[in-house]
Amino acid sequence: MKIGYFLSSEEYSPQELLDQARLAREAGFSGLWISDHYHPWNDVQGESAFVWSIIGALSQTVPGMPITTGVTAPTIRIHPAILAQAVATTAVMTGGNFRFGIGTGEALNEHILGDAWPEADVRLEMLEEAVEIMRELWTGKQVSHYGDHYVVENARIYTLPEKTPEVYVSAFGPKAAGVAARIGDGFCTVGPQAELIQKYRADAKDGAIVQSGLKVRYSSDAAEARATAHKIWPNEALPGELPQILPTPAHFEQASTLVTEEMVAEPISCGPDMDLHLERIQAFADAGVDELYVQQVGGGYEEFFAAYREHVLPKYH
Repeated sequence: MKIGYFLSSEEYSPQELLDQARLAREAGFSGLWISDHYHPWNDVQGESAFVWSIIGALSQTVPGMPITTGVTAPTIRIHPAILAQAVATTAVMTGGNFRFGIGTGEALNEHILGDAWPEADVRLEMLEEAVEIMRELWTGKQVSHYGDHYVVENARIYTLPEKTPEVYVSAFGPKAAGVAARIGDGFCTVGPQAELIQKYRADAKDGAIVQSGLKVRYSSDAAEARATAHKIWPNEALPGELPQILPTPAHFEQASTLVTEEMVAEPISCGPDMDLHLERIQAFADAGVDELYVQQVGGGYEEFFAAYREHVLPKYH
């Protein structure tokens, strides 16, 4: 399993994201995930830069380093024809080292233009049609499309990479995993979800890559680490479909009042105990994950990179 670094657009400023990417490369991380949000999950996180600007800067800051969006919703907030152009240009700028991670998104980011927030089955239909449009545009031909959810007229993308961009699809349930296997080149998920990964692999094409993400708070004080993770990322412990339907950071803050430090410490590895960090990471390898992207929560990322460079990366690279 390869270990990459997860750039959090919700927590860090554009310059901090570029600094982290540079430090990740120097430490030996294999690639980058970067989140695509209009809002942070809560106001404490406090950032949410436009991801396509950041990726353009990353292409020049860490040239040749693989980058995946984790993940973009190419359905409501930005039309798939526009994102097809953004992805094509990004693939050119990164020398083909870009993979387009997509999913059905959250109301938090996608409802901002006043569009209705569809139920999950409709969002999956929209995602499938969006991928169809983007793949057709990446052929370089002029495209007109009149579908159930989107219209495209006389569109043609001129700046294209040598190789068609790969699409990695996110899923959190068996039905979505089936869609991901049918329309995608790879799979994005969170957590070591062995059963879901097996479901995906049963239907996916041979050699499809499975990616996942893990948040940690590495610091010398375990109690401080838990408190910091709880302060900044309590939403990580919210259950079920709730994160997909809450519309504003304020609503996430209200729901997160039910989340305790102990609940947050389950999904987020907290403190200096590298055996704990390694145990959590190994669970992803055992579940069948090919690429794991680790995010440091709450600053202190220089110490995080030093610790992972010494204790984690040599065991997996």
